[in-house]
Amino acid sequence: MKLLTVNLGRPAPSEHTDAPGGTGIDKRPVNGPVAVCAPGPKGVGGSGLAGDAVVDRRHHGGDDQAVYAYAREDLDGWERQLGRVLPNGSFGENLTTWGIEITGARIGERWRVGPQLLLEVSCPRIPCRTFQGWLGEHGWLRRFTEAGVPGTYLRVIEAGEIRAGDAVTRVHRPAHEVTVGLMFRALTTRRELLPQLLDAGRALPQEAQRRVMKYLDQQGS
Repeated sequence: MKLLTVNLGRPAPSEHTDAPGGTGIDKRPVNGPVAVCAPGPKGVGGSGLAGDAVVDRRHHGGDDQAVYAYAREDLDGWERQLGRVLPNGSFGENLTTWGIEITGARIGERWRVGPQLLLEVSCPRIPCRTFQGWLGEHGWLRRFTEAGVPGTYLRVIEAGEIRAGDAVTRVHRPAHEVTVGLMFRALTTRRELLPQLLDAGRALPQEAQRRVMKYLDQQGS
């Protein structure tokens, strides 16, 4: 398991977002080491990667979305379906990985990346209209959601530097069965799965906990 590339984005105007300053979704591979640390709470902190832009901090960035990873194998699958080339970083991911089964990763699972950085799987990516506008594919939000291959956001547990080619080692795998794929379905198309997310315990982001509790309140009313 390894990093193929580390990808950073700069702010750029976009008609597909109302955020002042546009979007940083256009991420490109960079050479050399990149420092990674916890950026701070959502709404204040942006990306966990030095030099990477998160413009709309209402919906993106912060400690639970410090780093976004997507598997090259899944990008290859989309290339075949869409009939177009998707370079590393095309989905706005910071880390393009190889050999990691991201959809099956468990919430709270921890990865050592290179000799220093320790990351923790926190939540799947939920697609937005900026993502659809960036890809330029008709019906993209529906298609991406139905595929259920969302990639994952990660928290920074121990800061460090990373670079393309670094090894990725899974150093902790929780005993529960709450995977990235399960959480994505619960948050998008299958709300009846929401109560299962509580099995992830303290690793479940607060936003997801609120979603679960709201659902349970509605079921009890």
